[in-house]
Amino acid sequence: MTESVLFYLFSLAAIVAGASVITQRSPIASALSLVVCFFALAADYVMLDAHFVAVVQVLVYAGAIMVLFIFVIMLLNIRETGPTPTGVISFRAGVGLAVAGLLGVAVIAVLDSVVHKAPAELEPGYGSIKAIGGALFGGAYLLPFEAVSLLLTVGMIGAVVLAKREV
Repeated sequence: MTESVLFYLFSLAAIVAGASVITQRSPIASALSLVVCFFALAADYVMLDAHFVAVVQVLVYAGAIMVLFIFVIMLLNIRETGPTPTGVISFRAGVGLAVAGLLGVAVIAVLDSVVHKAPAELEPGYGSIKAIGGALFGGAYLLPFEAVSLLLTVGMIGAVVLAKREV
């Protein structure tokens, strides 16, 4: 009972932080809301007994990716032109929240149908670090893994090029 309550609390925290990412006007506040969302998701992974995924979530996303995002935000030197109104949600943020809500309802509907199926038997060693490493670095996921690293590198180079134009 306590585990399910904690799971739903962490899930609610992730949803609220995710909504805060798209409603914040300050890029730094959005990035920090994304960090909170990542930590709430890591706590959900712990509640699901996926400890390795939780550690990877904290190390890779909350650590490395967010450092990269904040570095790019500070490198671009984005400044607000006027005071930020509090409690005002822009039209784009409202549309984003509406789309996110509809997507959430669709995900819940699909997951509801999946959850009520009988679980399949898993082979021994499924989900271990060795199996994940074999699939990631020597299996079918090698190309997508390298593509993501290439995209992050291109994004960083693009941020540097944009920042150097103004200097």
